[in-house]
Amino acid sequence: MHSIIRVIDGLNEVVGRIVAVVAILFASIIIYDVIMRYAFSEPTRWAFDVSKQLFGFYFVLLGGYALRHKAHVRVDIVTENFSRGWQRIIDVLGYLIFFFPFTYMFTVLSWNFAMTSLGQREVTYGAIQMPVYPLKISMAVAAGLLLLQGICEVLKIILDVDTTSEEAI
Repeated sequence: MHSIIRVIDGLNEVVGRIVAVVAILFASIIIYDVIMRYAFSEPTRWAFDVSKQLFGFYFVLLGGYALRHKAHVRVDIVTENFSRGWQRIIDVLGYLIFFFPFTYMFTVLSWNFAMTSLGQREVTYGAIQMPVYPLKISMAVAAGLLLLQGICEVLKIILDVDTTSEEAI
């Protein structure tokens, strides 16, 4: 079980670190466009569409990474006074009742959404026609990564494993 935890944590860690580079890319494109627009009066036709899609990749693909690092919003005002055992039970129930149904639906629906887009070779309607299906496929991948990380987090709770201090990769 511990090896499964390490593999899933490691996968989301690697994806998170790679995707973090995308933020540098879209910020650079935005800066380039601003300089071209205001310094040279030559705005680009492509920068907005490209940076918007890159931000989409960045946003959706970091869900599993954020869950691994406990960066999602959590309201534990009620459970903070409970014993560690009760907190673990409530956490597992929260995953079973709320998280897994959501991520299952997110995975299935985003996969169908992506396959429809791919089948139609969907493109944007902006200044340049960029393919949309890679972004929609990334939603399905992100949903799968989030689901895997949720399974990993439940295993950590059940096995009472704390991996926040250890290096995943």
